[in-house]
Amino acid sequence: VQLQASGGGLVQAGGSLRLSCAAAGFAFGYSAIAWFRQAPGKEREGVACISSSGDFIYYRDPVKGRFTISRDNAKKMVYLQMSELTPEDTAEYYCAAPPYNSCYDWEGQRPTYWGQGTLVTVSS
Repeated sequence: VQLQASGGGLVQAGGSLRLSCAAAGFAFGYSAIAWFRQAPGKEREGVACISSSGDFIYYRDPVKGRFTISRDNAKKMVYLQMSELTPEDTAEYYCAAPPYNSCYDWEGQRPTYWGQGTLVTVSS
C-alpha cells in the first residue's frame, strides 16, 4: 500500500500550491481520501475529504473557500489545490484513506492507510 504526497514547498502568503497524492496497492476507487496536516508543535488536524465517487466533499472551516480537493480515479490520484495561503497553513500535509468511502466521520476515525507527508511552508 502506498500513498505518496508531493507538491509541497515554500510559498509567500497569498500564493498557491497544488498537492498531489498518488495511491497504489489498494482499492483506490472504493476508498475515500482525506488530507490532514500537522503544524510544528500542534496536533494533527483534518483538512478535507473526498468520497470514493467524488460526490461528497468536506472541508474544515479554516480552509473553506481557499482549498479544493479533487480526484482522478483513473490515475489513482487525489489533489489539493490551495490558494490564498497564510502562514497558518504551514504544516506537513498527509493524505490518508479513511475507513468509510463516504467520508463518514473522516476526522474521528483512524484512517486505514496513511501516506508520507509533504511540507508546506508559507512565508509572511
